[in-house]
Parts: sequence; C-alpha cells; structure tokens
Amino acid sequence: MNVISIYIVKEILKGSLIALLVLLTLFNLFTFADELKDIGKGNYGLQEIMYYIGLTSPTVIYELVPAAGLIGSLFVLGAMGNNRELVAMQASGLSPFGIIRIVLLSGVFLVIFALVIGEYVAPTAERLGQKIRATALGEQFIANAKYGFWFREKGNFINVRKIMDDGKLADINIYEIDDKRHLQTAIHADIATHQNKQTWTLENIKQSQISAEQILVTQEKARTWQSSIAPDLLKIVVVNPDNLSLYDLAMYIDFLKSNHQKSHAYQVSFWGRAFSPITTFIMLLVSAPFVIGIHRGVSVGARIMLGVTVGIGFNIFDKIVNHLGLIYNLNPLLMAIIPNLIVLSLILWTIKKVRV
Repeated sequence: MNVISIYIVKEILKGSLIALLVLLTLFNLFTFADELKDIGKGNYGLQEIMYYIGLTSPTVIYELVPAAGLIGSLFVLGAMGNNRELVAMQASGLSPFGIIRIVLLSGVFLVIFALVIGEYVAPTAERLGQKIRATALGEQFIANAKYGFWFREKGNFINVRKIMDDGKLADINIYEIDDKRHLQTAIHADIATHQNKQTWTLENIKQSQISAEQILVTQEKARTWQSSIAPDLLKIVVVNPDNLSLYDLAMYIDFLKSNHQKSHAYQVSFWGRAFSPITTFIMLLVSAPFVIGIHRGVSVGARIMLGVTVGIGFNIFDKIVNHLGLIYNLNPLLMAIIPNLIVLSLILWTIKKVRV
C-alpha cells in the first residue's frame, strides 16, 4: 500500500473503533439498566451484573462492527471532503473509485477483527456470562455443546446426547457433585423413559461411585430417576445462536435434523452470520456517494445521523425479511441474501445517479 492508502485505511479504522466504543457503551448502558430489575434475586448482585455485561460484550461488538464501519467511514470521508483532502487526492491522480477501493480494503481488517471476535471469543464468553447469570439467579441452566445438551439441576450435571422420536432420551450421563464440588457419582444410562411429572426410568445403567480411596462400579438393568426435566423440554428449549460459533451452529443444525426437530430458525441465523462480512463491505459502500460527490458543508452530526439511520434501517429490514422467512418457511439462504442484494442495488443506483 502507498502512503495515501495507509492514511485512509488508518483513519477509517480509527473512526470505526471510536464509533464501536460509543455504540458498545450505549448498548451496555441499556443492558445495565435492564438487568437492575433482577438485582437482589438469589445471589444476583452488582458484581454479577458487571461480569455478565463484560462477558456478553464480545457478542455485541461482533454485531456492531458493520454499523461502526458505516459510521466511521462516513465521519472520516466526510471530514476529508470538508477539508478538501479528497480533492487533493484526486488532483494527485487517485480516482474516486480508487478511493472507494481503499475504503473497502479497510473493510478487510474490520471483517478479520469481527470474525476473530465472533468465532473464537464471543461464543465462549457469552456461554460463561449466561451461566453466571443463571447460576446467580438460581435458574436451571441449559447449554448446548458439541455432544448434545447439558443441564444443571441442583448439584447434578446432566448430559443428554440423543432425543428419540417417541420422547425417550438416549445416551445419558449424570454427574453428582458434593458440597465441595468434587465428583461423587457418575451414572451412564442407555435409555431414559418418562413415567409421570418428575419421574423417569433409566435402563442399562452403569454407575461409578468415586471416593478418595476407590472407584466402585456397579450395573443395573433399571432404576427410577427423579428429575424436573420435562419430556418435551429438549424439543422446545431455545439455544441462543450467539452462544455458538458458525461451526458449532452448523453441528447443532445437524443435531436438530437428526432428531427430527425444527432447525429453520437456526439456519436463518447461520446464513445471516455467514453473510455478515458482506454486510460490512456493503455498509462501507454507503460512503461512496460522498466520495464521488464530495459534498462539502455537510455537518459531522448530519453524517453520523445518516449513518445511524441507514444502519438501523438495514437492521430492521433484515429482521423483517428473516421473520417473513420463518413465518412462511422460505429458503434461509435466500432470506439472508435478499436484504444485502437490495441495499447493494440501492447503493450502486445512488453512485450512478451521483456520477450523472
């Protein structure tokens, strides 16, 4: 990259970072205000709220990157236009579309940053944050991992690997923990059949009683198991896609399909996240008409307002399309592409109109 390219990329990344921090602060303030209503419930206090907000912030950052890129590019390019820097760049031989290409180059760095946060940091942090909140509030904690569902019930941790068509559970592991959080008993059952409200029958059981001196292994053909897990709980439980990376989300979709459960909502989320990098580039393209037209005299506030309006408008439009896809069971891939194609078409039409 030459000096001009480095300068534009650096300024856009700097502007995007500032916009990201401002947006993140606003979102976290709203979250903080919303969480205050639960303070005092169980062990949920101010410290737990701060942990929760801090651990869920990476997910918010991932979702805000396209909007931050939009506001940052509008702010920076608008300032360059007002200061006649863009005029000087074009006078030195750099075409308007050359400037746009440099703007899109900055999007590469934003996309890489978002992917690292969204795929490697946010899922783990989000799960931990949700776990801290649920534990402090005394709620039953349910999590999805690579191998089925995990439940926390009192002092027990329960793993269900497979749900059968008739409502039975298969390949169940139950881990009983003592007051000192030491593993006391590990139970594996091939099948669990629901009997009544809180009673299940476990079949083909292998139990390991663990102590400091020995591990005692016993086997049983059947046993009654008391649990608050409802037979339809796994079919209706909502797993937040924010808790999963794209790979884990794809595995979860496969898990739902293999257990004959609805996966359409998660497919929509998967393709929406898969097209998130394209959304970032499209948001950066919104600044293109300002580069070509070089509108001087437009205030910083007006540019930021335009960026926020476009960002919110795109987000609302994207959610409307996704909900229509869920209601009418439309192709998830198509529903993810349509908003991006429409916005891209409008931007290209605007660019053409400005040039004329």
